[in-house]
Amino acid sequence: MKKLLALALLAVVASGADAKTEKDSVNKNKPVFTVVKELPITSIKDQNKSGTCWAYSTLSFFESEILKKSGKTYDLSEMFVANKTYLDRAVMAVRMHGDVSFSQGGSAYDVLYCLKNYGIVPESAMPAPGTMTGDSLANFSEFFKALTPYVEAVAKSDAKKLSPAWKNGLQGILDAYLGKAPANFTYEGKNYTPKTFAASLGLNWDDYVTFTSYTHHPFWTEFAVEVQDNWRWPMSWNVPMDDLTKIIDNALANGYTVAWGGDVTEDGFTRKGLGIAYDVKKVRSMAGTDADRWFKLSKSEKSEKFDSLGVNAPEIVPTQQMRQDAFDNWETTDDHGMHIYGIAKDQNGKEYYMVKNSWGKYGDYSGTWYLTKTFVTYKTMDFMVNKNAVPKDIRKKLGI
Repeated sequence: MKKLLALALLAVVASGADAKTEKDSVNKNKPVFTVVKELPITSIKDQNKSGTCWAYSTLSFFESEILKKSGKTYDLSEMFVANKTYLDRAVMAVRMHGDVSFSQGGSAYDVLYCLKNYGIVPESAMPAPGTMTGDSLANFSEFFKALTPYVEAVAKSDAKKLSPAWKNGLQGILDAYLGKAPANFTYEGKNYTPKTFAASLGLNWDDYVTFTSYTHHPFWTEFAVEVQDNWRWPMSWNVPMDDLTKIIDNALANGYTVAWGGDVTEDGFTRKGLGIAYDVKKVRSMAGTDADRWFKLSKSEKSEKFDSLGVNAPEIVPTQQMRQDAFDNWETTDDHGMHIYGIAKDQNGKEYYMVKNSWGKYGDYSGTWYLTKTFVTYKTMDFMVNKNAVPKDIRKKLGI
């Protein structure tokens, strides 16, 4: 996912635990949420000034998988995954002579690849994010200003043959900013390597599959989603649009969460904690703003118009062609990874997915976002889920 950074804010409105509602005495259109289904998740983290949403969201997903299977709570290290992944991504960039993206972003598959091939460590086995640079949270500003030119210099080198020294130098930069990945460590009185620790978590790494929905490839086949941060080119199952939410709903109903990746640059994805697929033409009309005046409004003024309508804001009715057009014309972009863990209804009965973000206790709901099912149907890039959470008819059709 592309780099999305959280802003530092003071306390925000907290959400309750079980019988939840979210109220506002000023804006009567603000959603009042009632939980329909909520699955266990680990604590909300803060990626801060780092483009590591893919690591935070997917490790959160696997932490919930462990909770479901064993009831045990783990805090797995995002910086361990970043250390291993950035080295691999640099090797790919050099192999391709720089003709492949090298950036902070990644995909859910990068985390799965790390778990399968390198293992994982608990947060306590690595320096806490940010501590290597004297910060309290991850901050990649200086890190990538040093790392990116290094990789580009090697990748674009006119040398006839590369020495192995460049990898050692790169690893030194990674270790200096992220911390060195331990070969051995002790956790709760037992000694582990990253691989034996991953094995001890009790999950089968072959149980995880990824889904998407686009028409430039045949449905019911696999393809690699063509976005820059999908640089390992893992395959995703291509299903019709309506099956995306069918799979998510079935997963949640059976106690499985979902690692979601999608577009959050839309006007409907608010920094307050909502994701609504606004029908802009209808919103403009309801806001009492004519077309000429609407286009002269600033982004913040438009956001105020959208926010004022709240639960009464009209949404589009997405089609498969709309999804495809938005992908092809760069309107739907690969922006952010989050963790779907529940369903809630607003006061009008509309259903939303409850989604764990990695921006700390940011937003009106203390780190949780509420995305309408329409928004998710329209703006999903892809998502990862346990194959046992997929409806039986879809599994049978795919042969998984």
